[in-house]
Amino acid sequence: QVQLVESGGGLVQAGGSLRLSCAASGRTVSSFAMGWFRQAPGKERAFVAAISASGGVTYGGDSVKGRFTISRDNAKNTVYLQMNSLEPEDTAVYYCARAWGRVATTRIEMYEYWGPGTQVTVSS
Repeated sequence: QVQLVESGGGLVQAGGSLRLSCAASGRTVSSFAMGWFRQAPGKERAFVAAISASGGVTYGGDSVKGRFTISRDNAKNTVYLQMNSLEPEDTAVYYCARAWGRVATTRIEMYEYWGPGTQVTVSS
């Protein structure tokens, strides 16, 4: 079993930054792709970013490209999401997840373990 716990969320003004962390325990996640998703009120959970076991990254469209950066520290069994130039539209609960395999994927069904989420609220 793998347990994932997100942290780093909070309230920030538009234009500000936050760094989310996802700490894994139970088993190492270094051999698996990891992803970040977000869910805004009344909307479906949406892909934000993913990083493969080898460090390759993919992002969920122009809305986050250039503003968000995903990274991982395998020694700490932790994945990060650096979020800059935050906008009110980024307000959501952010979830990290471990994929079934090594390859970064945007497909939500390819993720096996999920954290409970952390709230990010961006005020205008």
